[in-house]
Amino acid sequence: MQDMTVVSRDEWTKARLALLEEEKRFTRTRDALSEMRRKLPAVKVEKDYRFETENGTVTLVDLFADKSQLIIQHFMYGTDWEEGCPSCSFWADGYNGFAIHIGQRDAALMTVSKAPLEKLLAYKRRMGWTFPWVSSENSSFNEDFQVSFTPDMIDSGDAVYNYRTKSFPSTEAPGISVFVRNDAGKIFHTYSTYSRGLDMMNAAYHYLDLLPKGRDEDALDYPMAWVKRHDKYE
Repeated sequence: MQDMTVVSRDEWTKARLALLEEEKRFTRTRDALSEMRRKLPAVKVEKDYRFETENGTVTLVDLFADKSQLIIQHFMYGTDWEEGCPSCSFWADGYNGFAIHIGQRDAALMTVSKAPLEKLLAYKRRMGWTFPWVSSENSSFNEDFQVSFTPDMIDSGDAVYNYRTKSFPSTEAPGISVFVRNDAGKIFHTYSTYSRGLDMMNAAYHYLDLLPKGRDEDALDYPMAWVKRHDKYE
């Protein structure tokens, strides 16, 4: 740990109050950004997407249940993978248990992955999660919302992720997408976020940000090199 500057309590309080003003400014900016997000226009979903669930095949509208809003957590789990992504698992540890709370605000939270349902359910049992998880294996849902890529797309550099065409190193990527449905049952896509846009959804990271060492990732080969599935830590 770097050497800390040690001061009196009065000096510390003065510095803390200065930081508090910056934190308040950031909060106001974040509130304004959230308002802009809510005012984004929507795109009508035209495809009849199908998903495999424990109760059989369902449509996108079925994932809403009795809600008018739907949050989809795109979890990286390819069709031929033996385990889910450790980073997505890190996020999932945080939002596991959120669905019941989100449901109180007229919204459903659903996790979707490309892997076959039986793989998802087995991994879910292993990790002790309770959130609803469905498979999009037999639809183009993941590809259309830019979280799954074919080998040809990767080889040609034509994969679009986070609204940019880039050479992507994996057939799967993380993201979140938001949908609403109107009284007539029509579905509209209102928002998607990827990459660092997912950062604020990880409460553990933001707890670490409170510490003197922060996330302590600067010396690692890549920022999340330390993350393991929670049953693999020693």
